[in-house]
Amino acid sequence: MADRYLHWTNTRPGRLLSRRLGLPRPVPLHRWSAERPVLEGRLILHLTPVPPRGARPGGGDGGGDGDSGDGDAHAKELAAALDGTGLPVRTDASAAEPGARCAAVVVDATGIRDVPELRAVHECLHPVLRSVAACGRIVVLGARPDGGDHHQAAAQQALEGFVRSLAKETGGGRTAQLVRLAPGATPADAASTLRFLLSPKSAYVSGQVIEIGEPVPGAPAPGATAAESAATKATGPQGPLHGRTALVTGSARGIGESVAATLARDGAHVICLDVPQAEADLARVAESLGGTALPLDVTGDDAGARIAEALPADGLDVLVHNAGITRDRKLANMKAELWDQVMEVNLASVLRTTDHLLAAGALRRGTGRIVATASIAGVAGNVGQTNYAASKAGIIGLVRSLAPRAAAEHGVTVNAVAPGFIETKMTAAVPFFIREAGRRMNSHSQGGLPVDVAETTAWLAGPHSSSVNGQIVRVCGQSLLGA
Repeated sequence: MADRYLHWTNTRPGRLLSRRLGLPRPVPLHRWSAERPVLEGRLILHLTPVPPRGARPGGGDGGGDGDSGDGDAHAKELAAALDGTGLPVRTDASAAEPGARCAAVVVDATGIRDVPELRAVHECLHPVLRSVAACGRIVVLGARPDGGDHHQAAAQQALEGFVRSLAKETGGGRTAQLVRLAPGATPADAASTLRFLLSPKSAYVSGQVIEIGEPVPGAPAPGATAAESAATKATGPQGPLHGRTALVTGSARGIGESVAATLARDGAHVICLDVPQAEADLARVAESLGGTALPLDVTGDDAGARIAEALPADGLDVLVHNAGITRDRKLANMKAELWDQVMEVNLASVLRTTDHLLAAGALRRGTGRIVATASIAGVAGNVGQTNYAASKAGIIGLVRSLAPRAAAEHGVTVNAVAPGFIETKMTAAVPFFIREAGRRMNSHSQGGLPVDVAETTAWLAGPHSSSVNGQIVRVCGQSLLGA
C-alpha cells in the first residue's frame, strides 16, 4: 500500500506545510538497485587518536606507547575492509574540505578504554555531521565491554547510548550503528558487516549494536570477494551465494517471497516452502526464481525429515525460518487453540526442524546459516499479541542459546531478524490511525518494505558473514518501541 503521506511531504506544498506545523517529514530511502548499487559520495575514516593499551580486540599487546605493530595491522585491516564498500575512502584530513558532502563516516573507537578518551568520538563526528548526505551512514567501531576492566567497560558501553541517540538525531534517512569486536575478532572479520551497513541494502536498519566474533570453523576467509565488492556483483549467477542452496519457509507471499527473491538474486538455488493451501502461489514464486517448490506444513511431526529428503545430496547452506501467523486477541478473550496455533507455527516448529536438520548434518559446515524471524513485538510487546510476542521472544531465546553451540559443534551460525512495521497486505488491513502511528513511530518516520528484511537476511546468510553469530538485528527504522 502506497504511503501517501511520504509522497505528499516530498512535494513543495507538503514540505512547506509540514515544516510550519512541525510534522514528520520522511525522506524516500535509498534502497539497493542495479542502477544505484552503492551510496553516493565518499567515506571518511577516523582513527581515534587514542594509543592502544593492553590487548586490542584483534589480539596482541599494544604496549601502551602508541607505537604498536598490532595497531598498524588493525588500521590496515580496517582500511581493506572498507575498500569493499565501493566508496572512495578518505582519512581525517579530508573532513576539513569546505562544502564537501560524504556518504558515510566510520569512527574506529576500539582503543577507547576510559571516560576521558570518549572525547575523541565527539571530536571526530562533531565537525562532519552536517556534511553527511541524506541517506548517509555513520558507523562506530567499538570493542566488547571488558568484564575485568570496569573503566573500559563503562567507556565502551557508553558508545551504545551515544550511537542509539545519534541515530535518532540525524534524520534525513541517515543511519547510525555500533559494530563491536569481541576478543579475537579483527576488522577483517567485520568486512561483510561493514559492507552491508555502508550500503543501500541497510536502508531500514538503524540504531543497532552488532557484535563480531571469530569465524565459525570451516568458514571461508572473511575478506571481500570480487562477487561482493561494492555490491555491484551481487546479482545473477555469480553472486555471493552462487552454488549454494537456501530454503525459505513461508515464501509464497509477503516477506518470505521477498527473502526468496533476494537470495536467488545473490545466486542461491532457493527451495520455497509454504503450506499446501498456498501451493499455487508457491509454484509461481519458485518458477519465477528458478527454484524448487516444497508444499509442506512445518507443524507436522515429520516436517524436518521431509525437508531433509528434499535437499540436494551436498546439503543445505541457508535455512530461513520465516513462516509465521498471528491470532490476535487480548489474553482475557484468547481461546487456548489460538495460543496453541501461534506457538506451534512460530516457535515449536522452528525448534523441531532446526534440531532435526542439525542432528542430521543437513547444514553444511562453515557455510551453514540459520536465520530466524523474530519481531519487535517480542522485544517491546503489543496489546492483543501475548501469544505472538511470546513466540517471537522465544525465537530470540533460541538464537542466543543455540548460536554458540551450533558454531562449535556444526560450524553453523544462528541469527535472527526482528522486523518492525513492514508494508505488507497484513499491515494494509490495519485501521488507518493505528497504521499511521506504526509508520511514523520510528527514526525514519515511515514503514519498511519486505525487501529491507530480505536484504538483512541475505547479509546474515552470506558466506563471509560467519563472524556474525547469535545476533538479533532489528529491521525497524529504529522503532521508538522497545530498546
